[in-house]
Amino acid sequence: MLEKLKKLESEFLYEYPSGFRDEEFFPKIQKFNPQKLEDFAKEQLKKENFQNPSLFVEGFFKSVQKSVMVSLFDKLKLKDAITSLNSYEKDMLSIEIFELLYGNKKDGFEGLVEFLAQYNLAKWTIISVTPYCINRHKSYFIKPTTTKMVIKYFELQDLEYKPRPSFEFYEKYTKALDEMKANLDDSLTFDNVAFTSFLKIAIEADLN
Repeated sequence: MLEKLKKLESEFLYEYPSGFRDEEFFPKIQKFNPQKLEDFAKEQLKKENFQNPSLFVEGFFKSVQKSVMVSLFDKLKLKDAITSLNSYEKDMLSIEIFELLYGNKKDGFEGLVEFLAQYNLAKWTIISVTPYCINRHKSYFIKPTTTKMVIKYFELQDLEYKPRPSFEFYEKYTKALDEMKANLDDSLTFDNVAFTSFLKIAIEADLN
């Protein structure tokens, strides 16, 4: 794995010496401001807001909505689902979100999957986006196409991607990504979405 990774890094930095910090090559990346997204999500999902479940759930939706990584279709479906919730259901949803972000991550992750599955919204992008927003240097945003590509390219035998999110997979994949990230130049790893974007772009270039 390390040999393949360093090859990708070498080829990528040969083409783009400044990595993702080069505005000339990556104008779209520059327009995506991860620090601004983090600040917004932390304000919307601050712990004090948990005292008001409706406000906390609204903050969850606004954070998903603010993210450019989640599809417009899924944002609209999530908006409709949340609008349909009664106060008890919002209480339950707020508990799962709080646990995922600030409490028992496994319980919150699995609880949020179960809750959103009722609305056909138990998707990797929706489940993983707010943990990334709150802690974008430790938590990963899971994009299915990129994830499957990384697993196949690096032949990660102990990882099997499935459309329904699972905490076991998330933990194992996080561990694999952390190991890769530790061996790369910081111009590629200053943010976890930038890092996984590097993997996607570099793998595609290597295969074509």
